[in-house]
Amino acid sequence: MASPAQNRPRPTLLRLQEGGLIVVILLLGLVLTIFGGKVREPKFRINEQGESERVFIKDADGEEVPAFVERNKFLRPQSLTQLAKDTSFTAIMAVGMTFVIVSGGIDLSVGAIYALASVMGALVFQLYGPTGSLAGAPPWVSVPVGIAVCVGSATLCGFLNGGMTVALRVHPFIITLGTMAIFRGIAFVITTGQSVGGFPEAFRRIVRWEAGNNLSLVPLLVMVAVTVVGGTYLSRLAAGRRIYAVGGNELASRFSGIRVERVKLSVFVFSGLTAGIAALLALGYYGSASSADGTGYELNVIAAAVVGGASLSGGKGSAFGALLGALVIQMISTGLVILEINQNYSQIVIGAVVILAVVLDQFNAWVAKRRLVSRAV
Repeated sequence: MASPAQNRPRPTLLRLQEGGLIVVILLLGLVLTIFGGKVREPKFRINEQGESERVFIKDADGEEVPAFVERNKFLRPQSLTQLAKDTSFTAIMAVGMTFVIVSGGIDLSVGAIYALASVMGALVFQLYGPTGSLAGAPPWVSVPVGIAVCVGSATLCGFLNGGMTVALRVHPFIITLGTMAIFRGIAFVITTGQSVGGFPEAFRRIVRWEAGNNLSLVPLLVMVAVTVVGGTYLSRLAAGRRIYAVGGNELASRFSGIRVERVKLSVFVFSGLTAGIAALLALGYYGSASSADGTGYELNVIAAAVVGGASLSGGKGSAFGALLGALVIQMISTGLVILEINQNYSQIVIGAVVILAVVLDQFNAWVAKRRLVSRAV
């Protein structure tokens, strides 16, 4: 029987997995750059006041007309920033999902948690919005309260998932399949299916803060921060090592003195927390929420974690791999748009990628087992 120490992640294998994903991302980027074509954009310049303004040129008749510049459809700042922003929501949740999958579980309710957290946060922010009953409250009150409700409600949902999984001793697939319907149903009842908006401008300014050339960086920075924190927790802390141990061999972990129930509870809390963070960013960026938000997100989130190297049998995966997996998934969706391929094929392609990733994982496991047998002989 393998000990928990033997089930720890092997850094060289993880680097190999992540290195392969980086190669895939570079190849996808190269294909989109070469075959994506070009797009005409209005030309801007910075005036003496430091403001961005349109550039005009004179045509053959001497009249001033707007100037345009041709740029690569994919390899341009706006496109890459949009790609990073779209990736961030999935990547943040994929990091939390990686915790669950590494422990040997699964969470089908992340999309519903995302929706419920969005709705709860939106209702609170609406109270402090321009037309809300608490519109006069200062930003240092309204923003933290809304953030706490949004992220806190998602974390509570994760705690309920983990608590029921541990207390009822039922496979998390069944528990989260049920809570997926429950959480989204609660969101629908609260909002009666209507969209909730009208948030404080101070909150939206924080999330939509932009650098030069209208580049929105907050979702990207949060994604990187969550990945770094999640990766450090999994690979550097004893608590993270225990997650790998439980996923690799639960029985051996029990005999080693690891509190397996506590580990299982913690990973669902992390999954809920990351869903709440993603929901909070979406609230600030899009300015509204509804019970239909996050529909189908569980597929993309699980796909990102699996493509990133997380094994559905447990004991293997990384936060950085989850980020790269989410980027691969989003590049496929973005590539279909850039290459002007029917978007209806996106889910088909993503599903095929997930199957391929699982097959490769099983093949790698088979090769590793054969090597162990050959060495033993």
